[in-house]
Amino acid sequence: MGKSLNILLIEDDVIEVMKFNRVLSTLNVKHKIVEANNGEEALTILKVKEVIPDIIILDLNMPKINGIEFLTLLKADEYLKYIPAIILTTSNNRKDVLECYRIGIAGYLLKPLKYDDYIDRIKRLIEYWSCNELITQ
Repeated sequence: MGKSLNILLIEDDVIEVMKFNRVLSTLNVKHKIVEANNGEEALTILKVKEVIPDIIILDLNMPKINGIEFLTLLKADEYLKYIPAIILTTSNNRKDVLECYRIGIAGYLLKPLKYDDYIDRIKRLIEYWSCNELITQ
């Protein structure tokens, strides 16, 4: 069994946030989730440095600061750039995938249409990162 994670979830869709939280509530380990509705809100949370997340999970299509803009700012910060950022999106645009990996993401997951597939994908994502050696700030 893996360790508990501090997760920053950046997602503007309330239904997607509820789905994510529902899946995590079924796991044996209780993870701490901090939610941000967009990249701008996430940057504010990160600058406070009260809780530095172990991983960041974010959507690409968001208002104010989109996912790629957020990633660019995150990876330019000497303190925050080592936090693994995982994209969870509906965009399978090859240009988006390439740009995200160029910036330095740790993974790119497509949101599946079927809820059972979504459950499986999120559980695998969390299990994988909860067994990794992460940089604790």
